[in-house]
Amino acid sequence: MNAPLEMPVLVLNRFWQPVHTCSARRAVHLLCLGHAQVVQVEGEQKFSTHDLVSWIGYSRGMGGEMIHSVRLAIGVPKIIVLAIYDRLPRLEVKFTRRNVFLRDKFTCQYCEKVLPELKLNLDHVIPRDKGGKTTWENIVTSCVKCNTRKSNKLPQEANMYPAAKPYAPRWRPLYGLQENGLGDESWDHFLHHGNKDALKSA
Repeated sequence: MNAPLEMPVLVLNRFWQPVHTCSARRAVHLLCLGHAQVVQVEGEQKFSTHDLVSWIGYSRGMGGEMIHSVRLAIGVPKIIVLAIYDRLPRLEVKFTRRNVFLRDKFTCQYCEKVLPELKLNLDHVIPRDKGGKTTWENIVTSCVKCNTRKSNKLPQEANMYPAAKPYAPRWRPLYGLQENGLGDESWDHFLHHGNKDALKSA
């Protein structure tokens, strides 16, 4: 990760509900446009907000990661609140190759080996040529060796069954971040206070 510009930032809608995450680069861009404010996460004024000018001023006395330009240094935000976005948090995780790996914890569902992403593949539990669909409930993580061995056979034909039943995970703002230790502890207040129903994972 190219810190600090690529550090994850929690994004709140204007009702202070977590809706997603973005990079620090994107957060600062939104701050510069006036589309968001930074939420202060420490000190006596905890949870107060800053526009660009006040955040630059506050950054002079703060510790932590900084973004440096030719003329100034600005603190990396940990949480921003959007000025006009009032949609509720989405409840579905986008179906992607990486998100399947995250759901399955980078573990082959047949031999149960934990492997790096480059050595993993996606397998249709019910093969496509036998009516299987490309959905959360029919796709699992597999290593290349197991994927080749199972080929286009049904589980009972190959005698290969997934270690866990595949499912569609519930969305949460730090999906894919918490598993890799990238979420910040300052997010906890917004992820676990008053948002449990929307954010509870499967």
